Amino acid sequence: MLGPGDEPVQPAPGPETLRLVNSTMRTTTKRERTPLRPSRGFDVPLIRSDRVRREIADQIISGELRPGQELDEKSLAQEFKVSRTPVREALRQLAAANLIEWRPHQSPVVAKITAASMVEMFEVMAELEGLCGRLAARRMIPAEHAALVAVHKRFRPYLQSADREGYHALNRSFHELIYAGSHNQYLRQQAGALYDRLAPYRAYQLKRRDALRLASEEHEAIIDAIIAGDGEKARRLLIEHVSLSNELFADLVAAINMAEASPAA
Repeated sequence: MLGPGDEPVQPAPGPETLRLVNSTMRTTTKRERTPLRPSRGFDVPLIRSDRVRREIADQIISGELRPGQELDEKSLAQEFKVSRTPVREALRQLAAANLIEWRPHQSPVVAKITAASMVEMFEVMAELEGLCGRLAARRMIPAEHAALVAVHKRFRPYLQSADREGYHALNRSFHELIYAGSHNQYLRQQAGALYDRLAPYRAYQLKRRDALRLASEEHEAIIDAIIAGDGEKARRLLIEHVSLSNELFADLVAAINMAEASPAA
């Protein structure tokens, strides 16, 4: 029987977590540098819509598709060389994930975030990441620690070349390992979904002076806390890492206003 101060023994990581750890090293680098291209050779409508959804989501998350930009079904069908049916289904799924907005009798658009909503979403994101970090410090196994360290080392060339796009692409894998390390599937799903929703705006944070160096130093401190099993420190560092400062928030709102005032490409 557990005493008042005891914590339950955590179960060994499941196959899905181990697959994530093992596959991260094989696949992330290819995703970082490979341009987004329409996938070909789809055999089943369901598979077509799923892959189209992933392609469009990747373009939204990377910033290739800008907030407020129209998504025309016919143009997308031609781009991905599919019929409009899987495109329509893919757009429905993206709308359910709040990545796009439906408009009556008009083409959907990439979702925009108001200043008030952005503050609320970043507050939730910071708390979710903090919780993931606290649980990861308790539950991650050595193989997961090694994967996190290995991904962190792959940031180095992006730091040296000031490659913000490459850094941003790899950043998703770094945070996903922490989400998975919480060994809480529901938390992992919620954190991942909100990360994707905020990705275009989180990428803006990397435009600050010395942002890549500072982010890398913060990552290193987060890794040290997780490996040391210091859950409270990991939680605090992740909240600070994700939270918007007043200055950054003002710059971000100004950038959004400028983007909305200029015509979408």
